[in-house]
Amino acid sequence: MKRMLRVNELIKRELGDIFERQICPELDCLVTITGVNTSPDLHNATIYVSVYGADAESPKKVLRLLANRRVELQRALSAHVVLKYTPVLRFVLDDQLEKADRMFKILDDLEATGKNDDEQ
Repeated sequence: MKRMLRVNELIKRELGDIFERQICPELDCLVTITGVNTSPDLHNATIYVSVYGADAESPKKVLRLLANRRVELQRALSAHVVLKYTPVLRFVLDDQLEKADRMFKILDDLEATGKNDDEQ
């Protein structure tokens, strides 16, 4: 269990560095790796990414770019991380932070509405 947590964190950190050097300069948005889930046999890894961009199409464009450059990213990862197997990467959009932001906005709006009602 602890081994898989260390492997996940190592892959997350190294892919973050690779994204910073190779992916982010091509995009007009911020791409963050929020989590990694590697299978126990190290053959597959699901990479959760958050995309903060200017438009609603940014996440789709980023996922397409990552899927198209998957082999290149795996090769770069294998050059920096020594594992028995380099996992096949699968990128998934993580929208939990976006949902949390929406929830906080709703709560702020309710609080502002409550204050307006108390003043009247």
